[in-house]
Amino acid sequence: MKNVQISEELFIAIMRYFMLEQVELLPQIKQGLEKKLDAMVMRELYTKYKTAPTEEEKEKARKEYLDRRGVPESFRW
Repeated sequence: MKNVQISEELFIAIMRYFMLEQVELLPQIKQGLEKKLDAMVMRELYTKYKTAPTEEEKEKARKEYLDRRGVPESFRW
């Protein structure tokens, strides 16, 4: 299983939420975890694009990566 790094700020918010029961931190924690998940997905797509065994898989991963990045079709190669 891989390790995942989060910012110190997010870690402290999670600790305060669970240890001190500061429930007002929940929206901040959710936002930070969603941001981290998006970054992980983007990295996975980029890695898949760079290491795909076939051209079809490579192109599919490249397209999905660029779609998620928000790059318009007219700007792509």
